Order: sequence, then structure tokens, then C-alpha cells
Amino acid sequence: MYRRFGEVDAAGTSPLYERVAVALSESDEALRAIEAAPARKRHPTVILAALHDLVLAGRAPELAAAYAAADGDAAGEAAIGTLLRMTESVVAIAVQYRKPTQETGRCAVLYPAIAEAAHRVGANAVGLIDVGCSAGLNLNVDRVGITYSNGQSLGDSASPVQISASLVGDRPVPTRPMPEVVVRVGVDLDPVDVTDADEARWLRACLWPEQVEESARLEAEIALAAAAPPLFLQGDAVEVLPDALARVPADVLPVVTTTWALASLPLESRLRFLHRLDEAATDRPVAWVSAEGVGVAPAIPTFGDRRASGHSIIGLAVFEHSALHAEAVGRCWSKGRLLSWLAD
Repeated sequence: MYRRFGEVDAAGTSPLYERVAVALSESDEALRAIEAAPARKRHPTVILAALHDLVLAGRAPELAAAYAAADGDAAGEAAIGTLLRMTESVVAIAVQYRKPTQETGRCAVLYPAIAEAAHRVGANAVGLIDVGCSAGLNLNVDRVGITYSNGQSLGDSASPVQISASLVGDRPVPTRPMPEVVVRVGVDLDPVDVTDADEARWLRACLWPEQVEESARLEAEIALAAAAPPLFLQGDAVEVLPDALARVPADVLPVVTTTWALASLPLESRLRFLHRLDEAATDRPVAWVSAEGVGVAPAIPTFGDRRASGHSIIGLAVFEHSALHAEAVGRCWSKGRLLSWLAD
């Protein structure tokens, strides 16, 4: 696993992690240390992030120096040494935290879809509920600036968080502005609180050492989120969703968003999720914006695409008076960094 990660996954992207992963794969002692972690926590991205967390906390100076010097050989040796000396700390960090799943790059998909949902319902204000929110960064979708490859832009051009996305095809994304966001609620089994120093450091640690641009953007994202933290509801999405929906005022459109959050749920739970949305739409409309793998989001059409086809479907569903209007509005790749808008 570690050799493949170094020679395939990290190759050409992170020379440091390429050398470190291969060095770990060649050390029987290091591999035995990694086996001290639960099986689900032994993946290279998790262990390397735990080592990086020690670097950022100032607890692994030799590894920090090797990273700063971009010295792959020294980094490999220092990683092994750190892992052997601090096995308990590495395992504890790996066990304590989950790899964050949310990236504000997904906002390039969410912004036009949320604005379109509000337009279709005639809503002047929305309450955002992000399921599988991790650190809740996507809940700031209206506070970031988004530039598309065709020159279109959405959001706040003066925001410290600026993202870009490439468009596939000739059809532009809708340029409707998003209405006022009055409520922001994140739902997650284990949300990340960016106002907590340790949890914010873990977000930084999950980036690879060479990701300088991504690191700068993450700092801006953390500052933006910390300035106005959302409400976090911890628990199973299906069970917590009614409480989250109840936090949205009666005269505001609830917009539930899921971005690659439903694949981990069995079909029965996904259908119950859909039912929860339908139940909440008795007295007012409820919108659901999704970016999920082909066939993962219940009721969302798939354009006839095959499962595991390498892209995801952007879905827009509106529940109103026990009626469901569900549409696939586009396709996207690379967690929203590449998208094709297909809705009229």
C-alpha cells in the first residue's frame, strides 16, 4: 500500500511524500509501528497527515527541517525516526481525527445550483444545511469568489477566498446571485471546529507539504469560517436532519446540500434521507442540491450514464406540497473543479 501510494498516487504531485511513503514501505520497523493503528487508520494519507500534524505542532523538528528543505531522502529517514520514537502519538492523532471531506472548491458547483433552486421557488432568503459538512467550509458558499474558465464569475470578488473551476462544453452556468443566507447548519458525525487550534491544525496537516497555494487558501477559509462559525449538529444525517430543518425560519427556503456524502450510506438510509426531506415539505418547499456519484442520489436522474463512470451528477430537487421535482442539472469531475452545466 505504501509503495503504491508513493510510486503512483504521490508521484509527480508530492516528491516529498513519494520518497517518504517508499521509505516507510522499505522499513519493517516502520510498518510494524503503523500496524499499531486500527486497520482503517493505516492508510498512507492518514499516517502521513498524523506525522505532518506533529511537524506543524513543533514536535518533529527533524522532519520539519527536511520538509522545509524539500529533501526527500532526509524526509524519509526523519519520518521513520519520528514514527518509531512517537508511535503512540502518531496513532493517537490518526485515531482521534477523520480525514476532512469538504473543500470550498465544491462551491463552484453549489453556488449556481443553490441560486437556481431559490429562483425556481421564488425565495428571497435561504437557510443552508450541509450534510457531511466536516469543517463547514461549504456553508460559506456565498462568501467566496468563484471564477470559471469562460470568464464568468459568481460570489464575492472581494473575498479573501477565491476559487476557480473549468467548464466543459459551451453552456455557461447561471449567473443569478444567491439570495441572503440567514441560517447555516452543518450536519456531521464528527464535525471539525476551526476555532479549536488542534482541529484547525489537523485541517492543515491533511494538506501535502508542497501544497503552498492550497495552504494559503485554507488559511483564508479557516479565517472566514472562524469569523462567523455555523451551527453544528453532530450525529447521523437521517436522524439529525429534522432538527436541522427546524432551525430554518418558516419564511425561509431550506436548501440541503450533499457533496459526495451519501455514498457511505446504504440504500435504505438514502431513501430515508429522501423521505425526511419530503416530510419537511408539508408546509413549505424544501430544496436539495447534490453532487454525488452516478446513481447514488435517490430520485436524481443520471442522463443514462453508467455507474463508476468517473464523474458525478449535479442534482437539484424541490419538494413542495408532497410533490417532488428532481432534475440532473449537470456533471462534474475532480470534486467540482471541472463541471458541465446542462440545465436549461
